Amino acid sequence: MSLFPVTFTLQPYSRVAQHPAELLRIFDAGTQVVRWQRCADLAITTYLRQVTTKGLLSSGFRTCLKANQQLDPIHLPDGSGRNTLADDIHQLSILYHDLLGCSTIGLRLEVLHGAMCPRFHVDRTGIRMVCTYRGPGTEWIDDDIQADRTKLGSGANGLPDTESGLFATDETSIEAASCFDVVLLKGTLWQGNAGQGAIHRSPAVMPSDNPRILLVIDALWDTAS
Repeated sequence: MSLFPVTFTLQPYSRVAQHPAELLRIFDAGTQVVRWQRCADLAITTYLRQVTTKGLLSSGFRTCLKANQQLDPIHLPDGSGRNTLADDIHQLSILYHDLLGCSTIGLRLEVLHGAMCPRFHVDRTGIRMVCTYRGPGTEWIDDDIQADRTKLGSGANGLPDTESGLFATDETSIEAASCFDVVLLKGTLWQGNAGQGAIHRSPAVMPSDNPRILLVIDALWDTAS
């Protein structure tokens, strides 16, 4: 995947990318979410349906990868399509390495039978990449002007998001990624982003989508002097 200059005519807080080059917009001030729309890969879809139906993929995995290091397919159950999934994860890890310039990434594949983080929240991270391979994609509030950030976390006083006052108006827009979309979420630890960050949550998992398969990639910075 090569990055090259393109023309952008997108809104500031949440952007939709048609090409991986447009993921660079996550570095724009004020931009908190960039979603790269991708088509589903039939080989991966079929593989995940088969291994989950057979109970071969009941839990995920966590690993660290150096720049350009290939994911070992041994992390995934044997089956037709395993290498295709491993290759796609490898390509996304390369893209993330190129974007962030980090020497190492933390990579995890989650096998979820329910919403991992059902409440809207903001991550204390830099920039996180997520991709849902099976089931519904990550949800976020499209415009931070439409949300009262003081109602996140403990500020909700135990009330559901729909009752806490988080949503500033009845017209607050909730966006959602599609399966195979690549989403970058900017957190509060990114330079200059304190008090901001993508307000997002995990979607509910319907029986027909159970389990949901989610890839998460984070930068691991070498702090050694």
